[in-house]
Amino acid sequence: MKKVGIIRCRQTEDMCPGTTDFRIASQGTLAFEETGPVEIIGFVSCGGCPGKRAIARAKLMVDRGAEAIVFTSCISKGNPIGYPCPHYANMRDAIIKKIGPDVKIIEYTH
Repeated sequence: MKKVGIIRCRQTEDMCPGTTDFRIASQGTLAFEETGPVEIIGFVSCGGCPGKRAIARAKLMVDRGAEAIVFTSCISKGNPIGYPCPHYANMRDAIIKKIGPDVKIIEYTH
């Protein structure tokens, strides 16, 4: 089973407990169809706009065994409020630069 660390939007924490993210990760569906069921080893927020804390948090999850970093759909697709994060591309690129090319990036959950 692959181990993943999930980064969510701090702005949507009060309207989404992450239930769907946990369910599809354990079932290996939607964004996890390629990997199959995964173990979530960390579920953290980006730290708030513009997402600078996400970089250190992603590195910490990788150091603790994450083989992939997953961005929740609230960041990349704007679920449930219909407004994707305007800082997403910069945050993703900075994380990739920090953790290196060997750690898979999954850009959404559901």
